Amino acid sequence: MSFDFFVAHGRDQLPAPGAGDFVADHRARLAHEQKQELERKRQELLEQISERNTPAQRILIWERRHGLTLPRDSNHPALGIVAAATGLALEQMHEEQRRRLANTNTKTETAMNGAAPARISV
Repeated sequence: MSFDFFVAHGRDQLPAPGAGDFVADHRARLAHEQKQELERKRQELLEQISERNTPAQRILIWERRHGLTLPRDSNHPALGIVAAATGLALEQMHEEQRRRLANTNTKTETAMNGAAPARISV
């Protein structure tokens, strides 16, 4: 809007923003957010199969994307699906399962060894 508009029409004659402007702005913001979300998902997918990441990292990315955890059973049918989605071999999946099991066992042993003996009061 130019200065001439104010001179010709006065300040009180400014066009009020219409509801269409707000709707257009909202649609543009939603479209921008959707585009950002798609880009984030695309980047996450690339990281999930990237050889720069360790098998553990790739599996963690898969778990985060799907809201699931790696099955503990070495014969679980989902292991093949996760392996294909992460670009890992089934043996790498089994290695990660064993690593996680060893970490769980170590944490359990540490907790049990560090626990104070139970006191019985009479």
